[in-house]
Amino acid sequence: MKNKPLYAIESVDNALHLAQLLLLEGPMRVTDAARHLGVSPSTAHRLLAMLVYRDFAEQGPDRLYRPGATLRSSGTSQAPLAILRLAAGPCLQRLVEHVNESANLVVLSGTDVRFVTTVECTQVLRAGDRAGKALPAHLTSAGKAILALLDEKRVSWMLSHLSEAERSRASRELAAAQHNGYGINNQRTETGLTALGVAVRAPDGQPIAGVSLSMPSIRFAKDRVDGWVRELSACRAAIERELAQHVTGP
Repeated sequence: MKNKPLYAIESVDNALHLAQLLLLEGPMRVTDAARHLGVSPSTAHRLLAMLVYRDFAEQGPDRLYRPGATLRSSGTSQAPLAILRLAAGPCLQRLVEHVNESANLVVLSGTDVRFVTTVECTQVLRAGDRAGKALPAHLTSAGKAILALLDEKRVSWMLSHLSEAERSRASRELAAAQHNGYGINNQRTETGLTALGVAVRAPDGQPIAGVSLSMPSIRFAKDRVDGWVRELSACRAAIERELAQHVTGP
């Protein structure tokens, strides 16, 4: 897990958080940005102006701010995140209602996966909201499921920064994800947390996102994996149907 730096620079943190929000939430007004960050509208306006100056944001004729050229070329999934969120929301909610564990939607961003949205379960001990967070793709369950469907050259690049031992382990785990049709993260990113994940494909067949179930490791049981994966697969199929409708229209 990533820890906030001891001497964090608040203005820099707010600007970076705002760049994330533009990707995750879609077009927003100054007042929307202020509300998300918990700052004054004047502060939000200054932050947005700086993002526009550096091409991280742009403002349209409707006065709404959107991701700029820098963010659009950052390697994040090419499917509009607003459409992904819209398609996945009800499906994730049903998944959580069926299994009562927290569910996440993630997309690739460089060598990481970024959490787009989380639906938390009702259990007192549960995996919390991770929306906006980023984790190494090769360690996460949904990240492994996505990487298992990518071409060898891209995967090799994504693992190139790892040590030889880490690359070897990642390759084995990706092969297992490819064979099983799902990825597993057993306390690789956080002690006491286990997750299962599957990849979501765009209408053209390319993997564009992932869905995961996260739970306290104490509730994870191997004899329940098949049932959880069936529920994940049903959720994935529902999201893919919704995405196809958005592409083809009514």
